[in-house]
Amino acid sequence: MVFDILSRRDKDREKYGNRLPNGQKVVENWPVLTHGGTPRTSTDDWRLRVFGLVEKELELDWEGLTALPRTKVHTDIHCVTTWSKMDTNFEGVSIPELLRQVQVKPEAGAVMAHCYGGYSTNLLLDDFARDENLLAYIYEGEPLAAEHGGPCRLFVPHLYFWKSAKWVKGLEFISKDEPGFWERYGY
Repeated sequence: MVFDILSRRDKDREKYGNRLPNGQKVVENWPVLTHGGTPRTSTDDWRLRVFGLVEKELELDWEGLTALPRTKVHTDIHCVTTWSKMDTNFEGVSIPELLRQVQVKPEAGAVMAHCYGGYSTNLLLDDFARDENLLAYIYEGEPLAAEHGGPCRLFVPHLYFWKSAKWVKGLEFISKDEPGFWERYGY
């Protein structure tokens, strides 16, 4: 069995080269990994609050989010649990577009994403504000399934997927990096 996994990883490495990080294996499906149950928030009830070190706090409902310009991102995704899914397509509001709506204060150095279900994740502002990052609500042309963070998730493809928080409901701009959910538990 170990030989089969190594052989598969070698074949994946041949096919994808440097796109596949060391130790990762390519999956066709998209594994569902969560801490706790899957929150089920309807688009009627969903809200996003953007607050903290911003010039103007913002609260968006579903209609407000989807009225903002939509961006498509084609990329590979990688998880710390060693799976990678290649050539994925996500759509949503680009983080730079969202930042134009709130104007982050100069003293902000990080952002904490808060999620339905109690999860949180921390990101440095430089990692958060990249062009390819999204508030994603469409995957492969379909609404994002609840199991994968729907109706809306943070999408940060240049970092392993644990920073792409599912079920996002708040973005808090803070002066410096603080531990998120997994960091508080020693990760």
